[in-house]
Amino acid sequence: MTAVSNAKWVAVSQLARIASQLANIFVLARILPPSDYGLMAMATVVTNLALLIRDQGTSAAIIQKEDLTHHTVNTVFWFNIFVGLSIAGIIMLASPIIAGYFKHAELIEILVILALVFPISSSSISHQALLERESQFKKLAFVELISSFVAMVIAVVAALKGAGVYSLVLQAILMALLSSIQIWFLSSWRPKGKPSFAELKMLLPFTGHMTVFQLITYFFRNADSMVVGRVLGAASLGIYSMAYKVMLLPVQNITWASSRALFPVMSRQQGNLEEMGKLYLQTIAFIAFLTAPLMAGIYALREPFVDVAFGHQWMDVASVLAWLTPVGFMQSISSTTGTVFMAQGKTRLLMWLSLGSALVHVLAYYIGARTGVNSVAEWYLYASVVTGIPLVLIAGNFVKCSALDLLKAIWKPVLVSLLMCIVTRRTFVILNQHISLLASFILATLFGGLVYLLLSYFISPSLMKTYLNKVFARKS
Repeated sequence: MTAVSNAKWVAVSQLARIASQLANIFVLARILPPSDYGLMAMATVVTNLALLIRDQGTSAAIIQKEDLTHHTVNTVFWFNIFVGLSIAGIIMLASPIIAGYFKHAELIEILVILALVFPISSSSISHQALLERESQFKKLAFVELISSFVAMVIAVVAALKGAGVYSLVLQAILMALLSSIQIWFLSSWRPKGKPSFAELKMLLPFTGHMTVFQLITYFFRNADSMVVGRVLGAASLGIYSMAYKVMLLPVQNITWASSRALFPVMSRQQGNLEEMGKLYLQTIAFIAFLTAPLMAGIYALREPFVDVAFGHQWMDVASVLAWLTPVGFMQSISSTTGTVFMAQGKTRLLMWLSLGSALVHVLAYYIGARTGVNSVAEWYLYASVVTGIPLVLIAGNFVKCSALDLLKAIWKPVLVSLLMCIVTRRTFVILNQHISLLASFILATLFGGLVYLLLSYFISPSLMKTYLNKVFARKS
């Protein structure tokens, strides 16, 4: 399969995740009280960090390694089992301390049950990595769909029966269990023989740097909230976090899916830098084609968007979005660079670059926090420019892509999105003088999307036809 074909099926699995999240919001949230979600959020702080270090980068090592043997996969499998059991044990032992910190004794039992997710999910990491290495994303997409749907339905039934917060816990357990069972069934590989410490030692430089990179990323993604919450208080953090969720949309749902689909394809082309460069340029061009208009549209209609989506009480989010929407676009491009570094086995360099980027961003957050939440978002943008551009240039250099090549890949969707932004905002202002806010917002959004597609076709008709053909093609 090609990277585009992979991306289509990764997108399907991502839609399953989004549907599950929406179900939590629109179904479970109407059954369960906010206190139950609060307890689950406290537990998630712990489990999210544990998920980052669960496989120690071993799945990426399986996908990236050129001369992969059963011996290597077998060693990784048993290492993951050991790590999964260790994480579960640590969470269980630490649950009273964590519950004491949050001042909620109920967390002890919740964390003990959620700890079971780690040995369950760790048992299928190697199998899933092998399927991704073979670009079996269609099969994995159906695994995501089935697991998400069944877990969601059972969680809703449990909530209706009065299970409370444990319906959310049950959903997490079922997702891990159903996914692991299906992945084992789909993969032909089975563990056989003893693990090799020598083999594991050979993988540690790659996996160790990947683990540190993931921890840095976790810290980087949460540092701004820590600074805003500590310096500016809970109210400002609420405003900022809502805008941040919108900003992360393209990174989480477009770039992540594209990078996941691209990684195994690029890993198979390690010795062909020209082909890797071509794949990378195609990927960032497609990401820019999707994320540039999305962020430009939110910027143009940020005030009515916030009013319609969140309610008038959240209107302060709009001014924060004015700074974070360009950050969202920049990060949708720069976040792809990790795929290049991993495919080339440059995880040590990725780790150090990420550390430098994190330090620059934390400094920017503290500078901005002295003035207010809008200033934090403003300095976030400055930090993203200072760190993001060099990161993309370095990654491009590894696959023989010059700065001009990278610019050519994204300038058309950026230019068209800027024009669309101006037209969309002006259209909304005119419409809102005659019809309601909601109607004006919907019509301006539709008109803006039409303008973007028409201008894109006018500037680059061959590219538009290529995208349409690839999206709707039945075969790769």
